[in-house]
Amino acid sequence: MPLHVLSHPLGAHVLTHLRDKTTKPALFRTLSYQIALLLALEATRDLATEEKLIETPLEPFPGRVLAKPLSVVPILRAGLGMLQPFHDIFPDVSVGYVGLERDHTTAVARSYYCKLPPLAGTRVVVVDPMLATGGSAAQAVGVVKAAGGAEIVFVCIVASPEGVAVMQRAHPEVPIFAGAVDRTLDSHKYILPGLGDFGDRLYGT
Repeated sequence: MPLHVLSHPLGAHVLTHLRDKTTKPALFRTLSYQIALLLALEATRDLATEEKLIETPLEPFPGRVLAKPLSVVPILRAGLGMLQPFHDIFPDVSVGYVGLERDHTTAVARSYYCKLPPLAGTRVVVVDPMLATGGSAAQAVGVVKAAGGAEIVFVCIVASPEGVAVMQRAHPEVPIFAGAVDRTLDSHKYILPGLGDFGDRLYGT
């Protein structure tokens, strides 16, 4: 399973400010949009296209258009912070939702909601800002597969080596696109150095 780590200088700039504990929710949301946009472009770089003949104002032209639909599945709630860039650059995107809540004692995710569009024949992008233990990501990708998703990629802003390893074992064929891979997990299963609880910082809770 390929691991793609964002190398754009703007990504490093944005991540630094996301990590800063003094960054307020309004700016945090703007920065989340910016890095999610960069990751969305990276994760869709290899989308298939097909020829379409059009008429320019001057002559016919054999252009290219996307060959298959795109579906995005954010893992609630933090994954919602990565959704808007996909809406903006892929206006016909279908959106599904997988609700997983991590028990802070056991670090095991509990499913509380799932609503998915038809996934067969689409590129499915599962998004969650933090790939920490990897349990939620692996569980969500499993749900997508069970619903007919076959061409799947996973996109996160920060990953831990432990989370990457769990995904590699559970879904070895699913590429991961990450803004950064951090050092490790702490005893509470938070990523170090990380950026704290993404959902709390995103929504000011």
